[in-house]
Amino acid sequence: MPADQPFARHDGTVILLMLLIGLLATPGLIFYGVRGLLRAKAAASRAAALVAASALAWAMTIGLYVWGLLYLFMADDYSEARACDAALDGRVVGYSPSFVPLRFGCLGPDGRTASVVVPSYVNPVLAVLVVCAVMLTVFAIVRSKERTT
Repeated sequence: MPADQPFARHDGTVILLMLLIGLLATPGLIFYGVRGLLRAKAAASRAAALVAASALAWAMTIGLYVWGLLYLFMADDYSEARACDAALDGRVVGYSPSFVPLRFGCLGPDGRTASVVVPSYVNPVLAVLVVCAVMLTVFAIVRSKERTT
């Protein structure tokens, strides 16, 4: 980070746009997944159940990411500065915001980065959910291709 820009933060417009997309996509995917599970049960279709499960996994992933974004959206400059001062004992030399992984990082003089504002459980759980959602999607694609051949 250049010395002439000691404070960098997430772009508020990008956060708002991502929140809007996430808040629309999550319920839509939940509805699609639950409806798909009910149809798969009635038709006894494993391929349809995999598609529905992958939709629900993506809904959980997007929902948790939106949860983390809400923390960033609600934090103001003062609360971010206080959290950074508490994490690095007042020795903050800069900030390092990131969307992937979702965090607001505080840079210390020793090069250490402390992540504040976003809860510590968000990124590890997101990583697991992304792997599960991708695997379920791949299984659903493979299963649906097996059924068509």
